Amino acid sequence: MTMPPLALEWLSDGREYAIARLDPDATIPAWASDARPGIVAITRTPDELAIILPAARLPEPRPIASLGWVGLRVVGTLDFGLVGILASLTGALAGASVSVCAVSTFDTDLLFVRHADVGRAVEALSSVADVGRLRGSGPGGG
Repeated sequence: MTMPPLALEWLSDGREYAIARLDPDATIPAWASDARPGIVAITRTPDELAIILPAARLPEPRPIASLGWVGLRVVGTLDFGLVGILASLTGALAGASVSVCAVSTFDTDLLFVRHADVGRAVEALSSVADVGRLRGSGPGGG
C-alpha cells in the first residue's frame, strides 16, 4: 500500500503535556482517568505505568514526570496496512536531534516533542510532511 502525503497539525488544545511514570502495579489514578479535556494515553508494561496527559492535571506531590512536551497529530485516519509512517516522521526528528514520544491509537497518530525543540521539529518534519498547519500557529509560533 502506498503511503499518502502526510500532513501534521498541533493538538487543538494547545496544552503542555507531561509524561509521568508510576510503579508497574499502581492503580490508574483518578487524575489520569477522569473525563477532563485533553489527550490521555495510559500504557502499562512490566516495568512501569506510563501516563501522557496535560501537565496541569498532575497532582501535588508530583509523580516522576518529564514536563514541557507539546503534541501534534497526523491529520486524518491512516490505514493499518501503511508501512513506514512513524519511521519517516521519527527519522526526520532524529536527524535533527529532536526527542520524540510517539503514540498511536486506532484512528490517530500523535507525536510529542519538547517545547524547546518546536522550531527544529517543524523544520525537520517539513522534509517528510506538509507542516503548513504548524507554521505561524501553536507552540512557539512554528
